[in-house]
Amino acid sequence: MDFAPVIEGFSVVLEPMNLLFCLVGVLVGMVIGVLPGLGQAATIAILLPLTYGMEPVSAIIMLAGIFYGGIYGGTVTAVLLNIPGETSSAITAIEGYPMGKKGQAGKALGIGAIASFIGGTISIVALTFVAPIVSGWALRFGPPEYAALTLLGILLVATISNGSRVKAFIAATFGLLLAVVGRDGFTGEMRYTAGSLELADGLQFVPIAMGVFGLTEILYALERRHLPQPLRVKVDKVLPTKADLKQSAGPIARGGLIGFFLGLLPGGGATVSAMVSYGTEKRLAKDPSRFGKGAIEGVAGPETGNNAAATSSFIPLLTLGIPANATMAVMFGALMLQGITPGPQLVSEDPGLFWGVINSMYLGNIILIVLSIPLIGLFVKILDVPSTILAPITLMIVCIGAYTINNRFFEVLVVVAFGVIGYLMKKMGFDPAPLVLAFVLGSLLEDNFRRSLMMFQGDVTQVTNHPIAVTILVLFVLVLLVPLVLKLVLGKKGPARSVVSADEEPASGRR
Repeated sequence: MDFAPVIEGFSVVLEPMNLLFCLVGVLVGMVIGVLPGLGQAATIAILLPLTYGMEPVSAIIMLAGIFYGGIYGGTVTAVLLNIPGETSSAITAIEGYPMGKKGQAGKALGIGAIASFIGGTISIVALTFVAPIVSGWALRFGPPEYAALTLLGILLVATISNGSRVKAFIAATFGLLLAVVGRDGFTGEMRYTAGSLELADGLQFVPIAMGVFGLTEILYALERRHLPQPLRVKVDKVLPTKADLKQSAGPIARGGLIGFFLGLLPGGGATVSAMVSYGTEKRLAKDPSRFGKGAIEGVAGPETGNNAAATSSFIPLLTLGIPANATMAVMFGALMLQGITPGPQLVSEDPGLFWGVINSMYLGNIILIVLSIPLIGLFVKILDVPSTILAPITLMIVCIGAYTINNRFFEVLVVVAFGVIGYLMKKMGFDPAPLVLAFVLGSLLEDNFRRSLMMFQGDVTQVTNHPIAVTILVLFVLVLLVPLVLKLVLGKKGPARSVVSADEEPASGRR
């Protein structure tokens, strides 16, 4: 491996402005993570219009800092209030809040910060070596391979999504339909515009993301403002002891590996990694009955896993042009707005940007651990800010940002429309993430599929001459059919295990 571009990337990120934006991104991410409900995807979507005048490297470094900074910020409310600021922190709350009730909140936050740092660092080191390999491999991709990979990505997102799988498929289908609105890129024909010139160029990603993530979360938070708040626990001594670190060493190592590999998968991401890490530690524990009552391993493992996954999810985005989760979909939109096309050519054509963003994560993780423990007192005070103050401010930023996209009121209407759609989806149990991911991937799928048909002159059987595409399509069929087959087989066996023992109870059942 040639390390010259890697070293060049450090020179990029060490420029004063890039360092400043890295610091700003991490701080904003941590603060947003502390505020329950808003999340990184919503924050990045809301701030996208502010990046228009920025240098591309600075903008992406800042947005990346918001992403992994928000992962740790969600831990604070998970431990102190049993309200996860991020969905990935819901697993941390299972053990973190009971630790807080036992007077060990500081210890839980401290081990969470250390685990986040180690998990992110493990993933960045692995990313440095793996990303060029994946990019080099992806250079052999043509339209058939990209069409198959995009199709697999959409399926994995819908399969691994939170909630009902059927509802996830419906949301993904809706996203695919939205992607074909506007002028046909091959024939120039108008599609599904209802005669509106505003839709001639199709729906824009930014207002959809701002609506589905930003405005939806504002409406949802306002609806829940009258709900009784859980008892806040006090923060004691933050730094964990040597015994705590020794007890957490194994979970941190396993969580880093689990998070890195699951972060590569479309639909995987921080939440799935945290769940798998927690389940692994519970199965490996000598005394599983401790879990659910404040086991420090149940904080260390998931916190390492979710941060490792947050970092490794940049690999499919930057090297393949495939966003692995909802936040990466927003990052994809940010790259496109800056005139950057994610994909295998990015590593060779713009190494300064690629390695500048990657290496900024090293410094961002250092900033994260340096600031996280001293700022815990500030984060606790932020929790006192009522949603009735935060919501109007956020709404104003959303509307101004939407208008500045093209200086048209139409984008504001799109934000409002998709904010209402996203709110109704959440009320009915639909996860909005598959909709946004399918919308982003939909145009890629259509373009590459139609180019493939042109290559094959309409004969789809010629795909057999492309072994990589065939392999990906076989994986697609397996992912689609295996769960159905397992369900049929288990259904025939009957309810042999209708009663689950306490030791085998799923982690989600203890909350």
